[in-house]
Amino acid sequence: MSSPQSQAIPFAAQAIPFDEFLAKGKLPDGYLNSEYVSQQFVERLVHYILSVPSGSYTMAQLSQLLEQLDPRTQVFFFKRLKETSPDCLKDFAPLYYGFMNEFHSLLFT
Repeated sequence: MSSPQSQAIPFAAQAIPFDEFLAKGKLPDGYLNSEYVSQQFVERLVHYILSVPSGSYTMAQLSQLLEQLDPRTQVFFFKRLKETSPDCLKDFAPLYYGFMNEFHSLLFT
Protein backbone atom coordinates (compact mmCIF):
# COMPACT_ATOMS: atom_id res chain seq x y z
CA MET A 1 0.00 0.00 0.00
CA SER A 2 1.57 3.27 -1.06
CA SER A 3 0.81 6.66 0.34
CA PRO A 4 0.21 9.71 -1.82
CA GLN A 5 3.52 11.34 -2.68
CA SER A 6 2.76 14.78 -1.41
CA GLN A 7 -0.52 16.49 -1.14
CA ALA A 8 -0.75 20.15 -2.06
CA ILE A 9 0.16 22.33 0.87
CA PRO A 10 -2.66 24.77 1.70
CA PHE A 11 -1.82 28.39 0.94
CA ALA A 12 -2.15 29.35 4.61
CA ALA A 13 0.65 26.91 5.49
CA GLN A 14 3.05 27.99 2.74
CA ALA A 15 5.95 30.34 3.26
CA ILE A 16 5.57 33.36 1.01
CA PRO A 17 8.84 34.77 -0.37
CA PHE A 18 7.81 38.42 -0.08
CA ASP A 19 11.42 39.57 -0.36
CA GLU A 20 11.72 37.84 -3.75
CA PHE A 21 8.36 39.12 -4.96
CA LEU A 22 9.28 42.68 -3.98
CA ALA A 23 12.74 42.42 -5.54
CA LYS A 24 11.42 40.98 -8.81
CA GLY A 25 8.29 43.11 -8.81
CA LYS A 26 6.26 40.21 -10.12
CA LEU A 27 3.94 37.58 -8.75
CA PRO A 28 4.00 34.17 -10.46
CA ASP A 29 1.21 33.67 -12.98
CA GLY A 30 -1.87 32.22 -11.32
CA TYR A 31 -0.43 32.70 -7.83
CA LEU A 32 -3.49 34.47 -6.47
CA ASN A 33 -6.08 32.15 -7.94
CA SER A 34 -9.05 32.98 -5.70
CA GLU A 35 -10.44 35.78 -3.57
CA TYR A 36 -9.59 33.83 -0.42
CA VAL A 37 -5.94 33.38 -1.45
CA SER A 38 -5.72 37.06 -2.41
CA GLN A 39 -7.04 38.12 0.99
CA GLN A 40 -4.66 35.79 2.81
CA PHE A 41 -1.78 37.13 0.71
CA VAL A 42 -2.70 40.71 1.65
CA GLU A 43 -3.04 39.86 5.36
CA ARG A 44 0.42 38.35 5.36
CA LEU A 45 1.92 41.11 3.19
CA VAL A 46 0.72 43.76 5.65
CA HIS A 47 2.38 41.94 8.53
CA TYR A 48 5.53 41.46 6.48
CA ILE A 49 5.97 45.11 5.52
CA LEU A 50 5.29 46.22 9.10
CA SER A 51 7.82 43.76 10.54
CA VAL A 52 10.86 44.00 8.30
CA PRO A 53 13.53 46.63 8.93
CA SER A 54 13.16 49.87 7.01
CA GLY A 55 15.07 49.77 3.77
CA SER A 56 14.15 46.13 3.11
CA TYR A 57 11.91 47.28 0.27
CA THR A 58 11.03 50.55 -1.45
CA MET A 59 7.63 52.13 -1.98
CA ALA A 60 8.18 51.68 -5.73
CA GLN A 61 8.68 47.93 -5.24
CA LEU A 62 5.59 47.70 -3.05
CA SER A 63 3.59 49.72 -5.56
CA GLN A 64 4.67 47.44 -8.40
CA LEU A 65 3.54 44.41 -6.41
CA LEU A 66 0.21 46.00 -5.45
CA GLU A 67 -0.52 46.94 -9.07
CA GLN A 68 -0.76 43.23 -9.85
CA LEU A 69 -3.65 42.80 -7.42
CA ASP A 70 -7.21 43.45 -8.46
CA PRO A 71 -8.64 46.82 -7.33
CA ARG A 72 -10.74 45.45 -4.48
CA THR A 73 -7.73 43.60 -3.11
CA GLN A 74 -5.67 46.80 -3.33
CA VAL A 75 -8.31 48.63 -1.28
CA PHE A 76 -8.32 45.71 1.18
CA PHE A 77 -4.52 46.06 1.54
CA PHE A 78 -4.80 49.67 2.69
CA LYS A 79 -7.79 48.87 4.90
CA ARG A 80 -5.83 46.12 6.67
CA LEU A 81 -2.74 48.34 6.89
CA LYS A 82 -4.81 51.05 8.57
CA GLU A 83 -6.52 48.59 10.93
CA THR A 84 -3.28 46.85 11.84
CA SER A 85 -1.18 49.96 12.40
CA PRO A 86 -3.10 53.24 12.10
CA ASP A 87 0.00 55.35 12.78
CA CYS A 88 1.98 53.78 9.95
CA LEU A 89 -0.38 55.08 7.29
CA LYS A 90 1.49 58.39 7.28
CA ASP A 91 4.57 56.48 6.05
CA PHE A 92 2.53 55.05 3.19
CA ALA A 93 0.59 58.25 2.39
CA PRO A 94 1.94 58.84 -1.15
CA LEU A 95 1.26 55.23 -2.09
CA TYR A 96 -2.13 55.28 -0.38
CA TYR A 97 -3.38 58.45 -2.06
CA GLY A 98 -2.05 57.35 -5.44
CA PHE A 99 -4.02 54.12 -5.30
CA MET A 100 -7.12 55.61 -3.69
CA ASN A 101 -7.44 58.32 -6.36
CA GLU A 102 -7.67 55.60 -8.99
CA PHE A 103 -10.32 53.64 -7.13
CA HIS A 104 -12.56 56.31 -5.63
CA SER A 105 -15.67 54.33 -6.58
CA LEU A 106 -14.44 51.35 -4.53
CA LEU A 107 -13.75 53.24 -1.30
CA PHE A 108 -17.08 52.42 0.27
CA THR A 109 -17.66 48.91 -1.05
